[in-house]
Amino acid sequence: LDWPLHEFLPSLEEARDDRMRERIRSLQEANPMLGWRACRLGLFFPEIYEMQVRAIVRAALAVGERGQRPLVEIMHPLVGLGEELRRLRELTVRTASEEGDLEYLVGTMIELPRACVRADEIAEHADFFSFGTNDLTQTALGLSRDDAGRFLSHYLETGILERDPFETIDQGGVGDLMRIAVERGRSVRADLKLGICGEHGGEPKSVAFCHDLGLDYVSCSPYRVPLARLAAAQAALAEQGITTIAVGG
Repeated sequence: LDWPLHEFLPSLEEARDDRMRERIRSLQEANPMLGWRACRLGLFFPEIYEMQVRAIVRAALAVGERGQRPLVEIMHPLVGLGEELRRLRELTVRTASEEGDLEYLVGTMIELPRACVRADEIAEHADFFSFGTNDLTQTALGLSRDDAGRFLSHYLETGILERDPFETIDQGGVGDLMRIAVERGRSVRADLKLGICGEHGGEPKSVAFCHDLGLDYVSCSPYRVPLARLAAAQAALAEQGITTIAVGG
């Protein structure tokens, strides 16, 4: 669960009684995207994450009974402290073991500047990192993706920014944080699986940058998959010094 809890609750107008209305009010926040969400909910309401882990494991075991081997990765969002992931991994392993024997990986999204600079402590408890570049861009630049449109066009028109950082990875800022996370994460765990998720995963310049960083994969919206695959292939060829591909006879 990544989004704030109030996103899943009825509105005050839909509440049926005073007790429900009071509970809804208690979960409202002034800045919810930097508040009570993601891994913080899992630590405060462990039963929510336990329920999700059980659902994942049961579904995977059901698929396994049909002769298939699902690749299960359980990813905890918005982790900024190694102790957060240590506790959530413990919860995950304990809950999963109660459901049956299943192979799976436990990892985290890297969406906070602190997670990048302390990637070594987080990697001690992670099988993989997935850079959530949408949120990492917001937290690194102090920009709200929902509100930045009011002034971002001016920044682009006047040359303060060369590119929209929500479309192309800001390599000098966000990109440096990613580079730090890669180096420090793999200094602790050499086989740490690394990738990104978000709209940057389908943007050619961003995909090429991820290739240069040594990431293992990119993830994006389904409609951007063909473009992402092409960009990844071009980045791999460029690394070998091949810049032109002849097509046809």
